[in-house]
Parts: sequence; structure tokens; C-alpha cells
Amino acid sequence: MKAIIVEDEIPAREELEYLIENYSNIEVTHFFDDGLDVLKFLQEQETDVIFLDINIPSLDGMLLASTISKFTKRPYIVFTTAYKEHAAQAFELEAFDYVLKPYDEKRIAAMLSRLEAAYTRDHTTDTMILDRKTNAPAHETEAHAKAPNRINLKKNDKIIVTDVNDIYYAEASEKVTLVYSRNEEYTMPMSISEFHALLPEDIFFRCHRSYTVNLTKIREIVPWFNQTYQLRLKDLLIEIPVSRSKVKAFRQIMKL
Repeated sequence: MKAIIVEDEIPAREELEYLIENYSNIEVTHFFDDGLDVLKFLQEQETDVIFLDINIPSLDGMLLASTISKFTKRPYIVFTTAYKEHAAQAFELEAFDYVLKPYDEKRIAAMLSRLEAAYTRDHTTDTMILDRKTNAPAHETEAHAKAPNRINLKKNDKIIVTDVNDIYYAEASEKVTLVYSRNEEYTMPMSISEFHALLPEDIFFRCHRSYTVNLTKIREIVPWFNQTYQLRLKDLLIEIPVSRSKVKAFRQIMKL
């Protein structure tokens, strides 16, 4: 797993590099202190993760991240900043994490562990998944074709046989997936990509890196920032985000 660090303060850059080297197997290949230089680099080369400061010259971190979010193949973005007020915008851009300075060693170590786990998970599942409607690989099509109407969910060490139509949505949470019906919450010891693959694709849509939703449970589609949506579900006081990368497919499915 390769990374670049975008940071114009040398002490902060050196500290982050030290923590990455000591708490992960991530290889830092390049350092930048200017947003435009990063953009030029990414036009010619790829990287797996960008540790990105917000207050950098030429092109600030948020504008740079917004541009990167339009790439077909997008690296993970971890914002490293002293500014709390950009956290909501970072979420809209689907940043992997938002780490505040000064760095907390335990916080960085935990983030790096999750990052490596996400990379392993996504590159054994998500990168094999192409467009669901037109270019789905044969193994994925077969998996969904065989998806059962009932699924075994786990709650308090018990296995609950559940009709898939009773599932409203699922949410990624660290190394597990939280699954919600109208009245119950279940914990599945697998990634959300693995759980989503067990569900029938004509009912469930992966609307966000962290969410899959039952399309039949959508009550209201609310326009949101950057031409995205928030989904309000029947019976539940919850809003599910549709990420920018999923908007086009969602509009086609819902005929918007």
C-alpha cells in the first residue's frame, strides 16, 4: 500500500511519517507542500492513500479533495488538519478519516489499522465489482442470482433467520456491519461489501461506501449538497447518504 503526504510544515510532516512507519506497513513514496503539485502528480501516477493537510498553498486541501473525488479510481483521503470546522465537508467528500493536530499517537495507530483493513477488504471485493447493470463480473452475477430470500443475522450470540425484505439498511462500523430492521439491530462479523454481496441486487443498493439500503423502504429522497441525496426511510428516524459516486446509478434505478 503506497501513500503520499501533503503537508507544508516540516515538523508535522516528519511526525506523521514517523507514525506511519512505526504503526503500519504503508510505504510513503512522495511528499508535497503544494496542492497543484499533487494534482500534477496524480495525473501521471497513482497512489493508494493521501494524507492531506487542508491549509496548503496554490490549491487548498478541500478543493484538491473535491477534484480527486471525481477520479474514476480514487485514493483514500485522510485529512490531517488543525481545523475542526471542515469535518462535515470532509464527510461529504467521503474522506476515510479526519485527524486533528496535534497528533494523538493512539488515534493515528487506530486509524492506520482501519485503513490497512479497508484496503485489504476493498481490494478483494469492491475492486472486482464493476457497473452493476452492464459490466458485472460473472462471479458477482451468479452470487446475486443465488441470493436467498432469507438470511441468518446475529444478535447476542443467537442466529436469527430473517427475511431479507425485513432489512431496512446496513452500515459499516469498524470491522463489522450493523444491520437494521424496523425494530432490531444485528451485528454481522464481516465487511459491508461482504454483507451486501449476500443480498438480492434488485432490492438493495450500495448507496455509499458505508451504507447499503433497501430500495423498497425509501420514504423520501431529499436533495443534498453537491447534487447528492439523503434518503429517509419508512418507520425509522434515519437519513442515509447517497455519495456523489453513486448518484448517477441511483438516479437511473429510481428513474429520477
